[in-house]
Amino acid sequence: MDKIDSIEKLENPNFIKPIKINYTQSEKKKVWEAVISHDSVAVLLWHRDRDAFVLVKQLRVTVLNKNKTNGMMYELCAGIVDKKASNAQITKEEILEECGYDVPLQNLQKISSFYTSVGISGTRQTLYYAEIDESMKIHEGGGLEEEEIEVIYIPTSEAKVFMFDESYQKTTGVMLSIYWFFDNHLHI
Repeated sequence: MDKIDSIEKLENPNFIKPIKINYTQSEKKKVWEAVISHDSVAVLLWHRDRDAFVLVKQLRVTVLNKNKTNGMMYELCAGIVDKKASNAQITKEEILEECGYDVPLQNLQKISSFYTSVGISGTRQTLYYAEIDESMKIHEGGGLEEEEIEVIYIPTSEAKVFMFDESYQKTTGVMLSIYWFFDNHLHI
């Protein structure tokens, strides 16, 4: 069973930087605690052959720390923007790494960009959509060696129920992108 073993103060963080922001609003001096973190990309994958959405399932220790019993999250394939490459290129690489599919750059359709975690970091996420099929599959996915990512297929016919079934812990990006799909792909 997954569990939190200990929590300690982070002295030399690799991916985030805690900061104190001093600012003025309506001529009043104010202070806010925040975290500088990387922007990100995410992609809704729809598998033609399986008539299903492709999500990833992985442990998020922040969620485990919050609810104490279950930190497994259903998410879009995603990654941080931490190198000099286009958002689309990073998305392509994340799809191959996490899900095992080699998607041509021209197959990625940008849905939108928006801000997440606005109370703590205000990072920007760029959301994409791509259709895939078995001819694009290179390997089983699973992420990097230190990650334990499971590739999940949600049948299109079950997606609307899945979105609001709280027994599946999921991100807002999953819900937003599935809504977008049904609003923009009426032929399916």
